[in-house]
Amino acid sequence: MSDYGFGQLIEMLRKNPKKIVFTEGTDPRILEAASRLLAGTFLSPILVGNPDEIAKAAEESAFNIRGAEIIDPANFDRIDEMVDLFCELRKKKGVTPEQARETLKAANYFGTMLVKMGIGDALLGGATYSTADTVRPALQLIKTKPGSSIVSSVFILVRPGASGENEVLAMGDCAINIKPTEDELVEICYEAANCAKIFGVDPRIAFLSYSTWGSGSGEDVDKMHNAAKKAQEKYPDLIIDGELQFDAAVSPRVAKQKCPESTTQGRANTFIFPDINAGNIGYKIAQRLGRFDAYGPILLGLNAPINDLSRGCNAGEVYSMAIITAALA
Repeated sequence: MSDYGFGQLIEMLRKNPKKIVFTEGTDPRILEAASRLLAGTFLSPILVGNPDEIAKAAEESAFNIRGAEIIDPANFDRIDEMVDLFCELRKKKGVTPEQARETLKAANYFGTMLVKMGIGDALLGGATYSTADTVRPALQLIKTKPGSSIVSSVFILVRPGASGENEVLAMGDCAINIKPTEDELVEICYEAANCAKIFGVDPRIAFLSYSTWGSGSGEDVDKMHNAAKKAQEKYPDLIIDGELQFDAAVSPRVAKQKCPESTTQGRANTFIFPDINAGNIGYKIAQRLGRFDAYGPILLGLNAPINDLSRGCNAGEVYSMAIITAALA
């Protein structure tokens, strides 16, 4: 991301410093990002892993991580406290202390518990394992925040604008919920709008479809139409319209023709997709053909910020996602 959102987010973190847990402490991409964060002094990395192995990996990659906090799951002085809390959180599943100790050897579970215990404020993982391996511990241990029934996701897309200011869009849910219901779409809308605001976006929200205001018909059209109406009723302070085709959502000329009384007026910047197929395809088209930088998936609805990296990520993306994740705290 350019300086647009980053300057704003970094200033937030300077005023209210946070600690972020990296679950893959020996990965060179994580080490490079941690080195950059340490130099910036606005966000403190916590690296999970064996201190000797992390130090060796940093030396081999020539990254300075002096000052980073390193916590070893095999030698953690509060492990008994962590085990007790883990068993309490998983008591409905009948987890024993022995099972908890075994599970907590895994960095994804151990790192998530560091956040649960307040040792870290946020977590970023997934450079070497799947989204499910990041989301599962979060759902089991951090859980959804009050008022949220689901975890959802949003991508923030950024590209330079003609006026010199960056164009920033939000798209959800492109990564987590496969076929959300009407009520889940309302929740996704609210979370996406709040996330967009963190990036300085005044959200104008479009519930997307292959129909604009009843021009088409079908079960999926009804779902998006009904979800938009429910969202409008629940959040009257937000600008929300739907169902809208994409051209009616982003082109004032088309909107004037297809939906002249639309509240978004063809200037939507926050897009709610009907399902994960449309969402995932949509954000990747914007990224690859529209030349937007895409940041995410940013997970929403949890009690603490937990985010997932692509296994194909580079150090710059780790650095960017660390700032975004911490800012959500």
